[in-house]
Amino acid sequence: MNRSSMAQRQENVILFPFMAQGHLIPYLALALEIEKKLGYTVTFVNTPLNIQKLRPSLPPNTSIRLIELPFSSSDHNLPPNSENTDVLPYPLIIRLLESSLSLKPSFISLIHNLTHPPLCIIADMFFGWTVDIARDFGIFHSVFLSGGAYGMAIYYSIWLNQPQLKTDSDEFSLPDFPQIFRIHRSQLANNAAEATGTDSWSVFYKTELALTLKSDGFLINTVEDLDLIGLDYFRRKTGKPVWAIGPVNYSLTYKARSNKVAGINPDLCIEWLDNHQEDSVLYISFGSQNTISSSQLMELAIGLEKSGKNFIWVIRPPIGFDINGEIRSEWLPKGFEERMREKNRGLLVRKWAPQLEILSHKSTSVFLSHCGWNSILESLSFGVPIIGWPIAADQFNNVKLLEEEIRVCVEVARGNRSEIKHEDVMRVIDLVMNNRKGKGEEMKKKACEVREMIKDAIKEDDEASFKGSSVKAMEEFFDKALLMRKKTKMDDQ
Repeated sequence: MNRSSMAQRQENVILFPFMAQGHLIPYLALALEIEKKLGYTVTFVNTPLNIQKLRPSLPPNTSIRLIELPFSSSDHNLPPNSENTDVLPYPLIIRLLESSLSLKPSFISLIHNLTHPPLCIIADMFFGWTVDIARDFGIFHSVFLSGGAYGMAIYYSIWLNQPQLKTDSDEFSLPDFPQIFRIHRSQLANNAAEATGTDSWSVFYKTELALTLKSDGFLINTVEDLDLIGLDYFRRKTGKPVWAIGPVNYSLTYKARSNKVAGINPDLCIEWLDNHQEDSVLYISFGSQNTISSSQLMELAIGLEKSGKNFIWVIRPPIGFDINGEIRSEWLPKGFEERMREKNRGLLVRKWAPQLEILSHKSTSVFLSHCGWNSILESLSFGVPIIGWPIAADQFNNVKLLEEEIRVCVEVARGNRSEIKHEDVMRVIDLVMNNRKGKGEEMKKKACEVREMIKDAIKEDDEASFKGSSVKAMEEFFDKALLMRKKTKMDDQ
């Protein structure tokens, strides 16, 4: 883009994610990419505690501005200092969502008091109310979906139409998404499965998601060739441009994630992997705010031991207990951790693990994951196939994409209430980790193909005049925002 550095610095882009790690981290990665590639100033907006936690993770000499909007969780029947989903039990997350509406007046004041109007506002899917604010100020508005297009398309369709309420059948179709043949009730997150249409989740989602459809466009953290079905849904549904700009560079946000209390020294983790053969280790993590039941935890542990495979397991207390609390011995087979340590077969990590380093290590073979989109992109970026165990939100839809369309995944369990036996765990681990024949080999081959697809999408070679699809999409997005501002100025004259 042929713009002077001074003009670039004067451009200001507002980023406003929801208060959850799965939203904040991709938005921060996007902010860093905008600054690095375009030289624009980015104003990153959130509640005070989230801003304070992110501040130490910014690189030196950054122009990114972190702006706090006044917020007190106690004013919304939430525990004190509860400004992020990772410190809340599941039933209280809806209150945090509802409380975000209280940020509206201070967000309006922020935009009003800026010396120069921003080039655009990029806001969260849960902040549909920002669309009308942008329109009132004549500012280009986009929603940035940190999830994949396929998973988020099903998510939108289910919450906007709620087809599960119109039939007694275990399976149902999506009225505005005929490309998806059937959805099974067991593929619904708990809040969707229990929805009545007038419950708090339904009211909030139907309102905010519908508002986002009026946005000037959608940015989606995905790759065009990987996610055509989902991208087509949003293009049809909105009639607006939809740009696949992913995956945003998570390595830029490593410090933001490692600011969590580390469950292990990253160097020790890599040293442990160095002592194991190539493609011999199963990595297990359910993300920062998901967990399984105590019986599922026990069956998973038994299955891991009986499988005979090496593993790194980021372990958290089961449902009903503090997810950030200590692990009790009664949740695992007697002497399990000691046996795994003595045999150098298993490494149990509390709270947080260096996921990028683990997934990029040659010893890592497969990722048993909750299938949050951030984790999926990280895994596939290193050609690591996946064992799916979705827990919440769009994770069930992501598994459907990975297993049925991309063919890099096998589902082992569904949700944190389903019954699972250790024999199921053993069977799937054997199926996927035996990558020299059959299903395991096919999945590994396909995961490596996707790795190359991702590399091509984000590739930028000035000498060869080559730009990947995600790089082009980002440029097209900002060209569209600049064009709208130019048109607005001409209309005002």
